[in-house]
Amino acid sequence: MIMGPVIRILRQTDGVAAAEMALVTPLLITLMFGSFELGNYFLSEHVVVKAVRDGARYAGRLSFTEYDCSAPSSDAIDKTRNVTRTGQVASGGAARLTGWTSPATITVSVNCSATTTGGIYKDKTGGAPVVTVSASVPYSSLLGTVGLANPSLTLNAQSQSAVHGI
Repeated sequence: MIMGPVIRILRQTDGVAAAEMALVTPLLITLMFGSFELGNYFLSEHVVVKAVRDGARYAGRLSFTEYDCSAPSSDAIDKTRNVTRTGQVASGGAARLTGWTSPATITVSVNCSATTTGGIYKDKTGGAPVVTVSASVPYSSLLGTVGLANPSLTLNAQSQSAVHGI
């Protein structure tokens, strides 16, 4: 007698799909937004790496007069930072990434390779100057607007180029 209603309840299949969807939906939403955030992270990292390469390429084509073996000129540093951060030589351009507001996140240094003294470097005392451009940019998360971002993430990139003195 008691088993009859229990068996009827156990055989009931109405609403099973809704219950399964209610259980799976949080996992699907987490996967979806996690995929968006991961894609944004890789895109931002790619932009920073490309920007640093562009900056090193620009700095490598500046005149030899902009460099000695200890440091580049302040004009070369400023222009290289502008090219790296905005893609423009002149200051005031829009940053390549949201949140990349400070040019101080970009470091420009030069070292001389004493073993390279031939060709276009034959008249250079100390050898061939090699410019290194590096950047450490704070990552702007997509989920930062809802408070789920880690504010301590940074995107780091570095690139080198020999100075050609063009």
